[in-house]
Amino acid sequence: QFHQHTLPDYKQHSDVLESTIIKHYFNGVTTREIADLIEKMYGSHYSPAQVSNISKQMLPKVEAYHKRKLSDKFFCVYLDATYLPLRRETFEREAVYIAIGIKPNGHKEVIDYCIAPSENIEVWTEMLQNMKSRGLKQVELFLSDGVVGMKAALTRTYPKAHFQRCLVHVMRNICAKVRVDDREKIMNEFKQVHQQTNKEEATAVLHDFYTKWGKVYGHVIRSLKDIESE
Repeated sequence: QFHQHTLPDYKQHSDVLESTIIKHYFNGVTTREIADLIEKMYGSHYSPAQVSNISKQMLPKVEAYHKRKLSDKFFCVYLDATYLPLRRETFEREAVYIAIGIKPNGHKEVIDYCIAPSENIEVWTEMLQNMKSRGLKQVELFLSDGVVGMKAALTRTYPKAHFQRCLVHVMRNICAKVRVDDREKIMNEFKQVHQQTNKEEATAVLHDFYTKWGKVYGHVIRSLKDIESE
């Protein structure tokens, strides 16, 4: 006997379908996709607008999530923004700010997120202050990309925390500024910096990298030196 597992078996209760709609919406399925799926599986027609109205039952849970009490300590917190297409009055890409923390026991948690038209330090500052007011008092290390003003904002909010540029973002920036034929060689050599066993060896490898590529890609090396001085 065939039993599909995408949706629960049909029952003569609208609350079953509504709970299914909420569950799929919670997992990121669009309202139109949910409406089409319900109709194909059950023959029950829900317009995208009806699905949207049902899914609004999630709003109190979202609000509670943003107001929940936070742990007082995270060992490491990653800060980054990604652009996603969002439907408001129009359908445009907006910045989703995300803070992901790692607790001293190794547990990873999405601390918070927010949405704004574009990435800027004012939104990050407000988000950091909100995190602190909700109970996050101590962070050992923050990691972020090179958004202007981030280090200063962290210093004001968490003055005892260390700050480090995200290695992935640094490598992406290098790749974008060098010739395609040189990318693989440069990346392999730059990775050697982070494969050393102590800071002294890593610094020596980094400065050798500066010497080798400084004449060809002076602008790249200057950017790396600015990061090193942080």
